[in-house]
Amino acid sequence: MNRVQNFIRRQSVSLPITGVMFPILYLGAEIGLLASGAIAAGTYLASNSTIKQVQFSSTSKELGMTRSEYKHVLKQVQEAKLKTKRLQGQYYRVRSISSFRQLMEMTKLSNKIIAVVQQHPRKFYLAESFFYSHLDSALELTEKYTLLVGQPVKDRDIKIALQDTRETLQSMNRVMQNDLKKVLSSDVEQLRMELDYARLAVDKQQNQKLLVQSLTDDEGDVENERKSIDTK
Repeated sequence: MNRVQNFIRRQSVSLPITGVMFPILYLGAEIGLLASGAIAAGTYLASNSTIKQVQFSSTSKELGMTRSEYKHVLKQVQEAKLKTKRLQGQYYRVRSISSFRQLMEMTKLSNKIIAVVQQHPRKFYLAESFFYSHLDSALELTEKYTLLVGQPVKDRDIKIALQDTRETLQSMNRVMQNDLKKVLSSDVEQLRMELDYARLAVDKQQNQKLLVQSLTDDEGDVENERKSIDTK
């Protein structure tokens, strides 16, 4: 999802086309400044839009996803970003250090999951529960918790509700940790495979060195035996 790179590529095509179209229309066709500018602007928008659609199709194909699947993932990522910002906005409404740390941890986990999925869209399917349920639950509970915390009067029922909410949020924190582990599971497995391959390569190199050293030692022993025989 390298949007910056795709944007630069679009501009590198659209802007030169627009730059060529305007003087041709204005000087060659002599249709007037406003009309030339309007047509050139329309050409830019049409070119930019067409290239963007081609890039979108190309990216979804490279990812092994359909256009609708890729579009759906992008939408879910953007919505999750907005929800995470709302979650982050509750920082200064909590009244205890422990709750602040808990909320900060959930926000970090959310941002990490979103970042991984944004970089690798197919991993969305490993964290569907996070996007469809867990983040929503964490946000709703946090907002209700901060609402109750801010009330000037706290009777027994409110205190019990606050305690239950804190415990539930702690559980949600663990759930989101598991969500992050899921999206990272394939990376961990790949890393293990690469480590195993690297260890095999190192062991092979060490065995070759030992073999060469052994052969060298054997040749030295044979040479010493020959010298001994010649001396006798």
